[in-house]
Amino acid sequence: MKAIMKKAINPMRFFMNDSRSVGIILLFCTVLSLTLSNLSFGESYRHFWTGDIFSPGTIPMPSNLGHWINDFLMAFFFLLAGMEIKRELVAGELSSFKKAVLPFGAALGGMVVPALIFLAFNLHSGFQHGWGIPTATDIAFSLGVASLFGKRVPVGLKILLMALAIIDDLGAIIVIALFYGGKVHAGFFIASAVIYLLIWACNILKIKLSVIQISLSLLLWYTMLNSGIEASITGVLVAFAMPGNMLAKIEKSIHLPVNFIIIPLFALANTAFLMPSNIIESLNTTVAMGVIAGLVIGKPVGIFLFSRLLILFKIAKLPNHVNWSQILCMGTLAGIGFTMSIFTTALAFKGNNFQDIAKIAILFSMAFSVIVTWLSFRVVEFRSLKIRQARQSLQPISAM
Repeated sequence: MKAIMKKAINPMRFFMNDSRSVGIILLFCTVLSLTLSNLSFGESYRHFWTGDIFSPGTIPMPSNLGHWINDFLMAFFFLLAGMEIKRELVAGELSSFKKAVLPFGAALGGMVVPALIFLAFNLHSGFQHGWGIPTATDIAFSLGVASLFGKRVPVGLKILLMALAIIDDLGAIIVIALFYGGKVHAGFFIASAVIYLLIWACNILKIKLSVIQISLSLLLWYTMLNSGIEASITGVLVAFAMPGNMLAKIEKSIHLPVNFIIIPLFALANTAFLMPSNIIESLNTTVAMGVIAGLVIGKPVGIFLFSRLLILFKIAKLPNHVNWSQILCMGTLAGIGFTMSIFTTALAFKGNNFQDIAKIAILFSMAFSVIVTWLSFRVVEFRSLKIRQARQSLQPISAM
């Protein structure tokens, strides 16, 4: 019986530990939610996520399931992302200037160029506020797709992609905090600052993780929610205030719930929209074209150009066994901006029509980026094969 149970459990454990699994689940949830949203009972399904289920009265709180997921549950996603960033800054790929400069520069290029492309499409459209949408890279999807390409993606390139995606997340968090919050309420903002200082005090006094920090973190989330600053950013603030020796323990406890419950719920809730009958016309809008061009073209171009400049001025160097063709291929992978792009969309556009248009553009961009990445790696592989064959054909001549 134990042997049967072990065989049953091991594949599931392997699946849950595999970086591809998160991407597969996200893709499944996206397709499922879009399908359910556009069936005969689609209106009821969409209302399930967006209909008011809570009347807060004098206590301001999220009013529907979708808001609870985006404002509260996603704080745990940002907590996990924040701890990954902190760990890499303390003792990982970002722990020194030389280690950090290339992914930092590449991530900056991968944010600036897409934002400029989006603004170029929407300069006089009234939708300039959506410039943050194509600046994001989805860690789970990009690394999951990279794993599907196997040995075509060398270890050094995967590490660079992971570091870039983490820094990209940090950049997206800063963009959301600075540009996509509401009107700041001074009282709640001051309360948030005081509570955050108390969380740091627990760290300085080396108080073990307990109900004190958890209560303060929940209170910080509530005051942030009502301060006008994006409430989910609380997760990053709490992560940065946690002692380094606690990171592994906290990450271990929230890793599976975040990746296999919260992120799939986020995908289900945020892709529950009615696909327009005129998809071509929707994609022909400046918003859609700005998002698609920003992610599919702007990401690889920005990453490649900024990386090239850093290497040219000898500020950074390429990872071992990585060439420029592979850097360009990695840039196309970074064009997969699913989670953070959709999250930013919900903040950038209040009207459902343009939210839906942007989400459709993000989904198309994801498909385009995967196809372009596959074609790019095939071309690189073909060129490498031709070079090896040419070298082998010259060997007998040189031996003579």
